[in-house]
This record gives sequence, C-alpha cells and structure tokens, in this order.
Amino acid sequence: MLHLKNIFLLFLLTSFSLLGQEKITLSGTVYDDLNNETLIGVSVYFPELNSGTTTNDYGFYSITIPKGSYAMQVSYLGYNALIENIALSEKTTRNFNLKEASESLDEIIIESNIEELNLKTPQMSVNNLTSSTIKQIPVVLGEADVIKSLILLPGVTSAGEGASGFNVRGGAADQNLILLDEAIVFNSSHVFGFFSVFNPDVIKNVKLYKGGIPAKYGGRLSSVLDIYQKEGNSKDFNVTGGIGLVSSRLLIEGPIKKEKISFLVGGRSSYAHLFLPLFDNDNTAYFYDLNTKINYRIDNRNSIFFSGYFGKDVFGISDNFVNTYGNKVGNLRWNHLFSDKIFSNLSLIYSDYFYGLILDFVGFEWDSGITNYNLKYDFNHYVSEKVKLSYGINNIYTRFNPGEIIPNREDSGIVAEKLIDKYANEFAAYIDAEHKIKKL
Repeated sequence: MLHLKNIFLLFLLTSFSLLGQEKITLSGTVYDDLNNETLIGVSVYFPELNSGTTTNDYGFYSITIPKGSYAMQVSYLGYNALIENIALSEKTTRNFNLKEASESLDEIIIESNIEELNLKTPQMSVNNLTSSTIKQIPVVLGEADVIKSLILLPGVTSAGEGASGFNVRGGAADQNLILLDEAIVFNSSHVFGFFSVFNPDVIKNVKLYKGGIPAKYGGRLSSVLDIYQKEGNSKDFNVTGGIGLVSSRLLIEGPIKKEKISFLVGGRSSYAHLFLPLFDNDNTAYFYDLNTKINYRIDNRNSIFFSGYFGKDVFGISDNFVNTYGNKVGNLRWNHLFSDKIFSNLSLIYSDYFYGLILDFVGFEWDSGITNYNLKYDFNHYVSEKVKLSYGINNIYTRFNPGEIIPNREDSGIVAEKLIDKYANEFAAYIDAEHKIKKL
C-alpha cells in the first residue's frame, strides 16, 4: 500500500513540474522568397529541444514549446535553410521567406546503415513531387507529365496503352481519388491516356497516398492523388511558356496588388490537327486546357482563393463520328486563422465531367456526364507540442446524367429520349489525431 502511495506521489510531483513549465506557441506561414508562394511540408525544427513541426497544405505551421531562447532551423528541399536565434516570452507569429538554393554540390556518399536513420515524421506509403522534379524526369516527345512521372514510383503502373489513369498496387484506375485544388477530377487524361490533364507549369505540389490515407479524404480502395496549383507570383509579373512537338503552353502570373492580390492564368493546346488539311485529311484530334487562380491575402488571418480548370478533348473521323469529353472544376476557398493554434479552410467546390458523341451517319448525338457540388470545412488544431488534431465536415451532392439521345438532323429516324437522372448526397464528419508518444 505504501509502495502505491509513493508511486502516486511521484506522478503528481512530475505532473506539477511539467505544468510549471510555461509553454509558448509560435506560429506563422512559410513563403517562397521569389514569388510569395506558400511552401508545403517545410521543416521548422529546434535542435536544443529535439522538437519540430512541418507546414500544412497551405504553408501554415504552429508549435508549442517551453518559454526561452532557442536556435531555430527552417529548411526545405531545394531551398537554403534559415538558422536564427529566437526568444520566446509570449505567443509569437513569425513568417519566413526561403530562397532557392543555387550552388552546386560535390558528390555525397552515404555510408551509414539506412535502417539506423532517425526518422522524425515517418509517413507510410506517401510520395511527394514538385513541379521542378516532374520537369526533370525524361519524357516522351518532350512533354513533361504528372501521371507518367507517377508511374515511375514503386507500386504504380500504367492502366495500359490507350487507356486513361493509373493503377496502384493492383487497384483499378477508378479506385483512385484524384483532386486538383481539392476538386474531384473524374478523367485525368488527354488523348485517351497519352497525356494527363495537369499542366506542369501551374502545378506546385503533388502528393500520392498509396496507403494509410488520412481521414479527411474519406474512403478510397486504392489511392489518393492530391495536387495543388500555384497561387500566382505576388511580387513580379512573369510570363513563361514552351513549344513542344505535340502541344504548346503559356503561363502568365503576377500581382494585381503587390503582396496582397495575385493571379495566374495558364493555357495549353495541341495543334497537330491544324496540319491535317494540308494532306487532304478531314479527321481531327486535339485537346486544350485552361488553368486559372486568384489569391487575395486580406490580412495575417484571412486569405481568399479562387481556382478553376477547364479542359476538353475532341476526336473526329470526318463529320460522321465526333467524340468530345472533358472536365470543369472550380473552387472558392477561405483560409482563416482562429488563433495561433487553430487553422481552418472552408471550400465550396464544383466539379463536372462531360462526355459526348456525334454519330452523324445514323443521325443523333449522345450526351452524358457527372456534376458534383462539395462543401467542406477543415480544421488543423495544434493542441500541444505532442498532440495535433485534424477534423472537419464534408457534404457532396452529385447529379448523374446517364445519357440523352438527341436527333441532329431532320431526316433522322431517332426519337429523342433521356434516361432518368440519378442523384446522391454524401455527408461525412471526421477526426484525425496525431500524438507523439515521446521524442525521437
């Protein structure tokens, strides 16, 4: 009995000692110094405390540590690390701008046992790619491609020649959730799978979850591909582009009001069909897409974003057979910081996939598609140094158009008919807790 009392007393003394250490919360956002783009997954680390955190999908970080003065390290792959001393006496907001690393490095040989490496934030079955990485991967016909880059990763295979999508660890292509700025993309390919709908010039970050999928994405059998577009250069006006064998692209971005409001417009189109008439060929095959984004940083606690995408494919054999399909998505998003520990994101999302056929030799057109409306509210709650909560609600309303037949000429023997539309509503609430049991 006395032994139990001693243990209980020791526990109380330890608890009071821990509670007696005054904790301070440090929070902020990390940006690219060149264009003010927020950076995802930046490491914010305190070596003396052996403690740190990373920025979320919107560049925000928050960490609670004991009061005092410490050396702080902010680092991100491809950027020069920032190391500075910081004195914390009260809750503090600090934003950081990282500069791209430009120096050349000598060859590095790693001789230590990789199994003994000290992993700070291990995450199972997740791959991250940036736009610069995708553009460095060797490609066919000079066209950098997000989906083709993913196929080089372990566990990911092509869905087959002439087929769209990709397979992850044996799963079917339709078991993958594909998101562009949080909006669902129902068809990720151009030209029946030869190219993806994602223009690498406008992509900021690509994250592929092959397992251990976070709760906020809901249930998916195979994988989640989460892609974020750039936010637009809020410092300088910039125009980039490229001419390829298959398609050409152009990106325009710049500030509307410096460091407050920025825009981005990117377009891409193929042009092989323009040369077919030179060879007396009346067939056609082309695609085009348009990406746009507006970013308004109201103040340190509020930001509004609007992003959109429109893409279309057209394949025709003279005028007798024409196949068109494509995606339209839009996302109006509000980031709000309730406190230095609670970050929120409210999104109103529209997604649409359309598929059409013109069969002139039998005299009718066929139209079908899926329309999706999504309202979601997500929170990141940095409860303490060791506990982080992610929670939110999500409601998806979907309208399915199974098909509609429309006569396209007067002598057509086809009677107009439409299959009954189908509707579905999916509501979900989730909570995801991350707890560090002990310091690594």
